[in-house]
Amino acid sequence: MFTLPSMWNITISTIAFVIAAWYIRRLLDEHGIPKGITRGLVVFVLAYVVSWGSGELVDWAHEKVYGREQGLQIPNVQTSQDLNQLLKDTGLTPP
Repeated sequence: MFTLPSMWNITISTIAFVIAAWYIRRLLDEHGIPKGITRGLVVFVLAYVVSWGSGELVDWAHEKVYGREQGLQIPNVQTSQDLNQLLKDTGLTPP
């Protein structure tokens, strides 16, 4: 099931992306690789992979410490009577 990333995931993966992009760019400069679209794409893809991996690591550690979070539970509405009851429960009036 799809869940939104945690704030720790977003923060750590953003920091990891910036650091990885800086380091990879510096490494390619030291090796004398000329600047261009291909080099920029390589830097982006490698920094993205590092960022994604660090975000997954943060989510894995969060799940090990705090347990699995329950996602948003959407009620199963099959009939118009169930829909009317749902509207009443949420404080909305049916049309």
